[in-house]
Amino acid sequence: MKPRPIPLPIPQEAAEARAELEEQIRRRAYELYEQRGRVDGYAIDDWLQAEAEESDIRIKTGAA
Repeated sequence: MKPRPIPLPIPQEAAEARAELEEQIRRRAYELYEQRGRVDGYAIDDWLQAEAEESDIRIKTGAA
């Protein structure tokens, strides 16, 4: 049986950047929900689209 790796703590700066990214994705996913007329059942689709858009923006601006 392999020993389990010990998780290393995430530096504060990285944790804050991750939280900011998740908040931006959350906001964009909600915008997509509103644009569709607040029709339920597409939360995962909205999240994945928002995530892809944010990734594309970061790649284009070099903010990755």
